[in-house]
Amino acid sequence: MDNDVMRFELDDRASTEEASLYVRANFRDKLHQVSGLGKVADHLWALYHYMTDPSVHWSKKAVVVSALLYFIVPMDAVPDFVPIAGFLDDIGVISLTVRYVGRQLRPYYLDNTGIRT
Repeated sequence: MDNDVMRFELDDRASTEEASLYVRANFRDKLHQVSGLGKVADHLWALYHYMTDPSVHWSKKAVVVSALLYFIVPMDAVPDFVPIAGFLDDIGVISLTVRYVGRQLRPYYLDNTGIRT
């Protein structure tokens, strides 16, 4: 595990961009490791596309980046290697983030053809 991830403080634009680069580099691999998440995967993809949109304010991105980092980093409140429970806390964080971002997230969901709706 990269210990530098644990030192991210997303209190300004520069550190948010640094953490965003880490998420971009590791998101797809992590999502592939946990295939079969169903609707949660849809939320994760929407959050990822929201994070990569240059028009989104950095303070909103900081919240989304934090949630995606929590999903990617295996050592969190309940480590991912713990069967079932290891991803329940990740799903909780993702759900809260989706609720926080709310309607702003709608344009970032993909339809079944891979095109944003």
